[in-house]
Amino acid sequence: MVKTVFLYTDEFLKFDYGPTHPFKISRLKLTYELIKAYGLLSLPNTCSIEARKADDEEILLFHNREYIEILKAANVGIEVPNAYYYGLGPGDNPTFKGLFDWSKLVTGASLQAASLVDSGVVDISFSISGGLHHAMASRASGFCYINDIVIAIMSLLKKGRRIAYIDIDAHHGDGVQEAFYSTDKVLTISIHETGEMLFPGTGFEYEIGSGKGEGYSVNIPMPPSSDDELFICAFNEIVPSLIKRFKPDIVVTQLGVDSFHSDPLAHLNYTNNGYCEVIKKIKEISPKWVALGGGGYDIANVAKAWTLAWAIMNEVEIPDEIPEEFIKKYSQDGFSDRKIRDDIYLEKGVMKEQMRKELNRVIRFITQKVFAKLFKIP
Repeated sequence: MVKTVFLYTDEFLKFDYGPTHPFKISRLKLTYELIKAYGLLSLPNTCSIEARKADDEEILLFHNREYIEILKAANVGIEVPNAYYYGLGPGDNPTFKGLFDWSKLVTGASLQAASLVDSGVVDISFSISGGLHHAMASRASGFCYINDIVIAIMSLLKKGRRIAYIDIDAHHGDGVQEAFYSTDKVLTISIHETGEMLFPGTGFEYEIGSGKGEGYSVNIPMPPSSDDELFICAFNEIVPSLIKRFKPDIVVTQLGVDSFHSDPLAHLNYTNNGYCEVIKKIKEISPKWVALGGGGYDIANVAKAWTLAWAIMNEVEIPDEIPEEFIKKYSQDGFSDRKIRDDIYLEKGVMKEQMRKELNRVIRFITQKVFAKLFKIP
């Protein structure tokens, strides 16, 4: 049987981006409690481990020291001179008390997840706090201060591993792409809403890497309003073939949930039905799997999707009805519908055909520029 580990700590709840900020850390606790309510942390071959903080040397695997010093200064929750130049300030990346401690805890959990899989202790790890894919080497961006994904991948590269990275967040994984844009040791694949309509405005199909990395950066920009059918098509047409050819030692994923039709920060129309189909496929094609969280601003959606993902990782089918004791405790958090699985939602008509035409164009481009040129896949 598959061995799995879940990374979590209530220490996450000490931190808060602020009452009006869309990023709610409470979604981590909500997910943990729903997973527990389904009995998914007491399975024979799984365990839950307390997350730890990363240290400065680990963070320096990617971020520069000057930027780390700014984050340390901002950790007290007071605005720091010149912090704006490092992406900090009112808006997406607020200065709140403990922001560096929060970031170290997230990064430490992702490093643990990577290490436990790499050492063979488990086959799959899931760190739901991770997946903060926008942070750059010297700049906060998109709610992300430290790029835990890049640091986890770099820790594996130091051990000589070959890594494939798959990002299914609504937003392009720009920080991860930039970190590995010129190397052939990491294959990055991002399926996201087109940058024509959504932050960070990058991730177009023609961004395929540079130098040794040419062909190792793969982007599938999805038209706004894309549904499960188009999402599954995009994944199946591109990702399994690339993974098969690249032959990674470990697959690292960012499993953001802001692509769902009720999420307030994007314009995609996925449901957790299509999401689960893709999670099943990732499990099938991954020799070893480090799973990280990501976006998601409807917190009930996040808890449902990551609980379903964790069930798939453990090869367990869970009942559709959410346990009564959970509903009683967390009904105020958006669980008006007691089903964990969404109703099926599919776009129709002329708009659907236009979206399908655009997606087919992107798939053809990737096939010609990446498959044919680099991998020589017919």
